[in-house]
Amino acid sequence: MSLIRAVIRILPENHDAHVAVGCEMECGEDVGARWIHRTATALVGDEGLELFPVGLLEFGAKERIPVGRSHGVTVISRMMTSTSDPRDEPWNGVPRVRLATTPTPLEPGPVIGDGVRLWVKRDDLTGLGMGGNKARKLEFLCGAARRDGANALVTVGAGQSNHCRMTAAAGAVLGWETHLVLAGDRPDHLEGNQLLSDLFGAQLHFTGAGPAEWGVLEIERESLTERLRADGLRPFSIPIGGSTLVGAVGYIVAYDELIEQCPIEPRAIVFTSSSGGTHAGLVAGRAWRRARGLSAPPVIAIGVAKGVVNNFPDVADLASRALEYAGLPGVVEPSDVEIDTRWMGEDYAIPTEASVAAAEWGARAGAWVLDGVYTAKGMAGLLGNVDRWSSGDHVVFIHTGGHPEVFVRHG
Repeated sequence: MSLIRAVIRILPENHDAHVAVGCEMECGEDVGARWIHRTATALVGDEGLELFPVGLLEFGAKERIPVGRSHGVTVISRMMTSTSDPRDEPWNGVPRVRLATTPTPLEPGPVIGDGVRLWVKRDDLTGLGMGGNKARKLEFLCGAARRDGANALVTVGAGQSNHCRMTAAAGAVLGWETHLVLAGDRPDHLEGNQLLSDLFGAQLHFTGAGPAEWGVLEIERESLTERLRADGLRPFSIPIGGSTLVGAVGYIVAYDELIEQCPIEPRAIVFTSSSGGTHAGLVAGRAWRRARGLSAPPVIAIGVAKGVVNNFPDVADLASRALEYAGLPGVVEPSDVEIDTRWMGEDYAIPTEASVAAAEWGARAGAWVLDGVYTAKGMAGLLGNVDRWSSGDHVVFIHTGGHPEVFVRHG
């Protein structure tokens, strides 16, 4: 039995007062005597309370155990509760807050091309705030934030950023103030991800910057973070897409989850990439499985933003650092990183003819809702690469979400 940061609420017999006493247990050890001294400072306002060295394990099984006397009144145990959030669930020793509904389904799709079987990994169904791949990153980012004592989240993205919407959802779940730095001007009416972010209680900071002006947006994120810190908050600030070595750990876990679900080893795993964090996590996950002598099919990123198309961030380096952070074995090879740059179109967050066609195809082939500015570009890339695979091959597409974008009007 391991009980972390338990709180025992004890009341005098006359119920006129109460004292909340904090304690810790480690591996079921009876630390009653140690507990008395460690919590002495918590007894402010009841200087006359004297505790008896009763083992903590007793509190789990019984109520009304005499534990001390205060001003001549016997104090008894009233109840025992835990202040530790059940969502706190480290992975391999890495701080994590459970926010996503996982494992997500792996669905069989139609046969495409010359007999290639398509599968779709439904990371659009991660649950948090209408779902999407960012929930996996946010589990580890919010774990780090909680470890650092944060009480607010700050992040940044395009006007209809899925990552921002899901960060707002995470803030709502955790009870933290959330600030979103967004491209564009404040619209007359909120829609899509902006509408949901506002519903989740986030504060939206519109910058007037273009959706691809990531440098401008990041500068404003850093500036806002400093202003909030000066106001007394403890903000945890997250770069675009949550694409840090911490966030990438989410897709180390996801890669392993996906391969274990596959009934037959796929020839490739295809997904959409913009800020590089999901990509780095998948590459790292592949290296980790390879180090354990397990099957590790290649991953192919369909680049839809100028940064990743121009090899920024350095996905291999980010993947290597994510492995190191998570304490996992594995060597990332340069050949592990493959980015197909042909499907971005005019720019990030702008639909293309191919993406609109792929969105329609996905809806009719498998009832998959693909937004035209992101996930549909990834599907367009997969369909455009179908000739590189042979009859009988299996290929997986990771659906990273983006449902709210479907309801946004593009001028």
